[in-house]
Amino acid sequence: MPSPADKLAQSLEVLHDIQADKRFAIQSSDLARVHRERLVKGGFLQEVMKGWYMPTNPDMAMGASAAWYSSYWLFCASYLQTRFGDDWCLSPEQSLNLHVGNRTVPAQLLVRSTKGRNNLTLLPYSTSILDIQSRLPQEVELQDGLAIYSLPAALIACSLNYFRNHQIDARAALTKISDASVLLRLLLEGGNSVIAGRLAGAFRNVGRDRIADDILEAMKSESFDCREEDPFVNGSPILFRNSENSAYANRIRLIWQEMREPVLKSFPASPSERPRSSDYLKQIQELYTTDAYHSLSIEGYQVSRELIEKIRLGNWNPDKNNTDRELRNALAMRGYWQSYQAVRYSVQKVLDGKNAGSVVDDDHGTWYRELFSGSVSAGLLKPADLAGYRSDQVFIGQSMHVPPSPQAMREMMPTLFDLLKEETDAGVRAVLGHFIFVYIHPYMDGNGRIGRFLMNVMLASGGYPWTVIPVERRKDYLEALECASVGQDIAPLSKFLAGLVKKAITGKPEAK
Repeated sequence: MPSPADKLAQSLEVLHDIQADKRFAIQSSDLARVHRERLVKGGFLQEVMKGWYMPTNPDMAMGASAAWYSSYWLFCASYLQTRFGDDWCLSPEQSLNLHVGNRTVPAQLLVRSTKGRNNLTLLPYSTSILDIQSRLPQEVELQDGLAIYSLPAALIACSLNYFRNHQIDARAALTKISDASVLLRLLLEGGNSVIAGRLAGAFRNVGRDRIADDILEAMKSESFDCREEDPFVNGSPILFRNSENSAYANRIRLIWQEMREPVLKSFPASPSERPRSSDYLKQIQELYTTDAYHSLSIEGYQVSRELIEKIRLGNWNPDKNNTDRELRNALAMRGYWQSYQAVRYSVQKVLDGKNAGSVVDDDHGTWYRELFSGSVSAGLLKPADLAGYRSDQVFIGQSMHVPPSPQAMREMMPTLFDLLKEETDAGVRAVLGHFIFVYIHPYMDGNGRIGRFLMNVMLASGGYPWTVIPVERRKDYLEALECASVGQDIAPLSKFLAGLVKKAITGKPEAK
């Protein structure tokens, strides 16, 4: 008689066959009831809505909402393909977001199809799909299984409000267009003189005058009354005259410039009196236990001050203590100690007058390797896992923000370090450096810890004291990061960090 493990294995084989067709939206009818119930009970299948399920990994240490957000785009692509076949595509606005690497989970996903019923499908955690009956655009392309407007078609079809309410993404999308020819065929065939004038104004707004002039001349040569009109509510903070720039990198530059002023308004000025380098480094070392406890606790590790001291004093020996070898928390603690010492050395270079952005650019890979070297020694990670940036997609627990793809990430990271090197204000470097690093999430793990290290190196460059984010404020901290990532509003995070820095300067609690 088959054991329970044998029965579960049989059900997993059935699920494996279904997923072989790249199906991530699974209908009840795809599985016999006995298999479905086993898989749900075992944590390998999760119900999304009545009659529909998605595969899950029971070994992943994340909550139900995080499992949904991490599977959202895969589920939607599979679900819509099952419902509509090839007769569907996402809205032009959502298509533009995806073209520039913005994969934030939307509250409502708008889908166009000739088979649409103007129907609202409710999904977990206040998300939904609205399918409307509509003809598809002439140019549709696939991105990770998602049918989207081509970039030119999306720019033509998107609403005026998109330029006004999503200025960063709209401007980044415009910078992906290298010449007017990819737009003109669609504009001329449709006789879209009003839209042509809007796009001419939009391109001029971002510094692409040649494309704007070519659009106007081509439309007028065909006797269309085309009047240029800038759809943005203000001038672009950056003029992109070089048509070869990466749209992903341009988006990071736009985010930085849009968020810079709110940080300047809320962050305290650099202390007038700078401590001696030796005193500053001594303070960092004295704060180690406090910093390690709070930073690791924020990431969900269960650590005690006793364990921290054990690591600091060198009393943890995995070769002789089998219990310690099995402690995930102790491995994290050991790595944090080693990484902390590397960061302290980076701070010393900054205090000696080196450019803080250059120091972090040169040293952050060392911080990462030290953070996880213990896991390699214990055989939990391979040496190749510490080779550099991630090569797979990564997700953030409980967040609707989906970090950029590996390709986009690799184009964004050099831009982040260029911005850190160019920025003149240490407070801006600290707030935006930390935020954009965790927004990009360049590593498979450890991004929050490294992001906080980066923040403190930038604080040191302005004479600010080393600042600890307390685990008791974890909820406020994560909500502020979410507001910046999803809502593009940096003010809550800037005010949150400013309060902690003021407390570190004065020794008094921050004002609520």
